This record gives sequence, structure tokens and C-alpha cells, in this order.
Amino acid sequence: MSIQQLPDTLVNQIAAGEVVERPASVVKELVENALDAGARRVDIDLEEGGVRLIRIRDDGAGIAPDELPLAVSRHATSKIASLDDLEAVATLGFRGEALPSIASVSRFVLSSRRDGDVHGTSLQVDGGKLGEAAPTPHQRGTTVVVRDLFYNVPARRKFLRAERTELGHIEEWLRSLALARPDVELRVSHNGKPSRRYKGDGQPGLPGVSSGDRLGETLGEEFARHALRVEHEGAGLRLHGWIAQPVYSRASADQQYLYVNGRSIRDRSVAHAVKQAYADVLFHGRQPAYVLFLELDPTRVDVNVHPAKHEVRFRDARLVHDFVYRTLHDALAETRAGMGVAVSTGASQPAGGMPAGAGGPLPSWAAHRPQADLSLRVDDARSAYAQLYATPASAVAPVDGQGAGPVPALPPTQDERTPPLGYAIAQLHGIYVLAETGDGLIVVDMHAAHERIGYEKLKNAHDGEGLRTQPLLVPQTVAVSEREADVAEREAATLADLGFEVSRTGPQSLLLRSVPALLAHGDTEALLRDVLADLREHGESLRIRAARDELLSTMACHGAIRANRRLTIPEMNALLREMEATERSGQCNHGRPTWARFSLPEIDRWFLRGR
Repeated sequence: MSIQQLPDTLVNQIAAGEVVERPASVVKELVENALDAGARRVDIDLEEGGVRLIRIRDDGAGIAPDELPLAVSRHATSKIASLDDLEAVATLGFRGEALPSIASVSRFVLSSRRDGDVHGTSLQVDGGKLGEAAPTPHQRGTTVVVRDLFYNVPARRKFLRAERTELGHIEEWLRSLALARPDVELRVSHNGKPSRRYKGDGQPGLPGVSSGDRLGETLGEEFARHALRVEHEGAGLRLHGWIAQPVYSRASADQQYLYVNGRSIRDRSVAHAVKQAYADVLFHGRQPAYVLFLELDPTRVDVNVHPAKHEVRFRDARLVHDFVYRTLHDALAETRAGMGVAVSTGASQPAGGMPAGAGGPLPSWAAHRPQADLSLRVDDARSAYAQLYATPASAVAPVDGQGAGPVPALPPTQDERTPPLGYAIAQLHGIYVLAETGDGLIVVDMHAAHERIGYEKLKNAHDGEGLRTQPLLVPQTVAVSEREADVAEREAATLADLGFEVSRTGPQSLLLRSVPALLAHGDTEALLRDVLADLREHGESLRIRAARDELLSTMACHGAIRANRRLTIPEMNALLREMEATERSGQCNHGRPTWARFSLPEIDRWFLRGR
């Protein structure tokens, strides 16, 4: 077959294969165009999940009558004019392919009016065939009507799913948009019935702070109740938004939203950074939930790497990965037991009206905590807390039938000096510690709590010593791929910092001379391969730390107090105080919660008090 120029209609239909995957893709492109035009209200009318009808109406700036035919031409756009514009794209759309691609696979009508125009203008396109522009009544803004999607491409139409499934994809994308743009009102109807309305009364990029409470409205009140506000800037990057506390996790990644300069994207490197930040606090197999906004100079990110603009490429991918990881790691470290919500790096505001957590000036009760190592060593804990909480020496009683000991008394009033986890009053079934607070009851899983305390102490101690290496008695030859050998040679200094002394001995071989001392008895060859894979893909590796932490976690688990171990009141109070002072003490090493709070009104409801 001889080489020939493809007709415009076929070119547009081929482009539609990249841009228009399903009705949700059409809604995305058209609504993003509306936002780029300055719309503050967008109405989305759908029929049969968007297959039969998609109508998008906005109150944006509108399109000039003589530019309507140009708007449905390939590579025609008002958003970029030069390569410099493309390298610093600030709009959601910029390719100029969406409208002609959609018009080539549907019955398409574009109507618009600007301020100052006497009337609106309408242009019809049927399967890519351009009609004549005609006057039409229209309010300020633009309306795009897309009927019978893929009617002329039956091979594509048969791949569409059931009506409910296609509608679900549209609703999910609109949920993502609503989180990013609480300043825009979105009204959705399906088959003639209103189905969703997001009020536009917030500020761009500040989800959850509008009076309509976009965070709870989109992801549910449970997410909003467990959300931690993140706000941090550095190295020309800014990260803000919300992350869910570890006790709120998901079976799937269905509540993970990432925005780069306002654009909703998927990025493996950032997702890996978030996963690593949660690695020490999340139950195995569970997924974190978050809504995060990353902002940086547009010239440092390439948004033109994916036809549907779902992905971006960072110029400093390693820096971005490390920035996200460190920010979230530090925020999650502040999830101490007793705190309603953690304070992240930088300014922080709790969601749902919960009290702020650690950080800032010490609460007044902290000044009265004895400056001693309260590590549940019985003698230390008893002497310290006997002095602080005990009644006069004459008030003694047997403890567990093992002789006499002081009977601690609660302070006469529960005021601002009451610590977050209150004061211990009893032990339940040798498993749980019960503590009274000013507003209710705290229940603590003593083994889980002590396990986390011990684990954090082991990590801190090991970090203080630095990473020790152990030379191998006989250097070990490791067969690798050529790419792995290249990484090992290039990252020799990084590997040395991680405890591996490695040299290249051939195109596909390495010589391993020393390994991290703490992990010397494990499969160091497999660990080295994993580290090389991380360095190749993410520019850094946290596997050494993860493997070390797993070993220290096991040690902490074996060293933690066991069920049916009877504790004295001072020992219980020592445990509570250490929980309040220990990072990540809201959950054990395996991600299980270590404590629960029951408010007095909640307990009153158990017994129908006040009814």
C-alpha cells in the first residue's frame, strides 16, 4: 500500500482513542475547559451513564463566534502559544485535541456567548462533519452537548460498561475535582434527576475548610474525623492537604488523591513515598488515605507526558520523593496516644474540630511529669509515681495480695493539669488499662502500647549509634544484571552509607565485602538486589531501615509486657505517661490501635441517662 495522508476525520478518531476512553474522559476534558475559562458554576447533565447524553454548562468567559470552528479544529487552543508556554503550563488543558476528538465520535453541539455579545452562537458537528455556526439564545458562558458517544465507532462502543459503572467513573472524577476546587459549584443530574451538588463556597486548594465541608462531603465524615492537616514548605516545594490517621485505613487505594499544581495525577514515585511514610504504622495489607496538594515551579514539572494528562514527570524526582516522605513521616510521628489529632510539620489545623495535638508549648500537666526513665521498670515507676500521686503513707492496702503498697488518689479536681490519657483507675482482665479523664474513659491495650514504646526506644538507640557494618569473612561474589551493576558502581557511596561495601568486578558481577551488622544473618544478597532496584527506580532506598525496623519490632514485641501481667496503679500511670511522650504511640508496631476514648455523653447513652 502506498503512503497517503489520512483524512482529518480519521485522524481525529485515532486521537479520540487516546483522549476519549469512556464518558468520564469526556466529562473531564469538558469540565477542565470550563474551569480554564474561569467558570464558578458547572452543570453536568447525564443520561445512561453519559453514553446517551453529556451536557456541560458553565458560566465562564465564553468563546467568540468566529472562533467556534477553530475550537473544534485539531491543535487549536488559547492556552499556549510557544514552547516557553508549554514548559510552564498553568492551565488544566493545553493540547487542543479534546473538542475535535470528542466531536469526531459523537453528535456534538458547541454553544457560547461572551459578555457584550448580542446573542449566543451555536455550532453543530456530527461525527466530525462540521456544520454552520448559527445564532442561538444563550447566557454568558459555554454549553457543550455530546450525544450518542461512539455511535460511529461500534468497536469502541461495545467496550463500554454498564450504565451504573460508567456513572461511577464520572462520579469518582467529580469527587476528585470537588476536593481540589471547593470554590466551584458543581451540579450533577442523571436521567433527569438531580444526583449531586457540591456548593462552591470554599477556597481553591484548601479542601475541607469551606462551610460546605468538602472533605466530609466527598470522602465521608469518618475520613474527616480522622484527618490530619499537613502543611510544609522547603526547597521550592510546598505540600499541603490531609492524611488520615493510621487507625483509619482502607482495603484498597480508593481514597488516595494527589494534585500537582492543582492537576489531579497519578505518580508512582510520590505514591511510593507515601507508602514508605506509613510503613511503620499501618496494618499489613492496608492502604493509607490522603488528599495531598504538591506545588512547585511549573518549569520543574513536565505535564506533557501522557495523552490524558494523568501523569507528570518531575525534573527533581528524587527531591520530590524525599520531600513528601519526610513531611509525612514527621507528621505521622506526632500521632501520640491521647492526642485528638497530630500536628504536622509547619502550620496545622485539625479537621472536624478536634483538639490540636503535640507541638507548641508544653501543656501544664507536662511540667509535673517526673523527669525519670519511666520504662515500666517496676521499682523506678513505683517510686516516681508514688511521690506524685500517692495519698498519705498511712493509707495503704494490699496490691494483688502481695503485701502493702501506696494507694494513689486522683487529684481533687480534673482541670487543665489532667494529662491527655488521664489517670489509671484499674486493669481489666490483665489486658487493658482503664483510665479516667476529665471528660470520660480511656481504654489502653497495655501490650500493644508497651510494644510501640519499646520499639521506638530501640530505634532511637540504634539511630544514635549509627549504622554499623560487619566485614564478611570471605567476600561474596554476586551475579547481577548489567543495569544493576551500573547502579552499584554509580551509587557506591550511597551503598556504603547503607552498610554495603560493594565493588564491580565485571559487566554483570559485584563483590560484596561488608553488610549492615544488624542484618548480617539474613539474606544479604537478596537485600542488596532490592536496594539496587530501589536506587534505580526511586533514587534512594529505605529497605535497610525497613529490614532493621522489622527486626527491632520483633525484639520489642518479645520484650513487651504480656497479657495477665498484673500492674500496679503507678505502673499503669507510667505506661500512660510514656504513651503520651512516644512518637506513633497511637498504634502498635503492626498498625493496631493502642487506645480508645469513650466520652461521658457516649457512656451516658449506653444507660439511657437523660431520656
